[in-house]
Amino acid sequence: MFRFLFQFGIASILLLISTVAAFYEGSAIVDNPWEWKYSTPFSQFLYGEVNSNSSISQLDYFIYAVKFQPTFPVIMVISSLYLLILIGYHFLKPQHKRFAYYLSFLGGVLFLLSYFIFNSPTFGGQIFFYIWLVSGVLCIVTAVIITYFQISNRNTNNITN
Repeated sequence: MFRFLFQFGIASILLLISTVAAFYEGSAIVDNPWEWKYSTPFSQFLYGEVNSNSSISQLDYFIYAVKFQPTFPVIMVISSLYLLILIGYHFLKPQHKRFAYYLSFLGGVLFLLSYFIFNSPTFGGQIFFYIWLVSGVLCIVTAVIITYFQISNRNTNNITN
């Protein structure tokens, strides 16, 4: 239990620090009105066209940071994924099949996210595409391996009995 709490605490602190840093870096969008048309999807969805810096949603700060300063958003995503997998493993450890389903679902969501930014023209968008794609593949492969060993153990137990 201590190992879980230690890992959870470190990953949570890393997520918090990287979120604050990404938010700070993304706030530079306020000073770049030529980017408002391309980097404010949440504000445009909520308020329509963005004409002043006061109508920019704070969620758009993260979009801007992802596009132009991707270091801290990448740390955010990696620590979030680590937390999701850690929590899933902790609660589904005795139920291997459910953990494999959980990883499969997570892998599918990651594939879907990577699909949405497949043709991103920015460097940050390309980084996120590859992070989500590789993470999705690793989740699916891990789920397949868990399932394979579960079936293999079941067949071995049936043969020896």
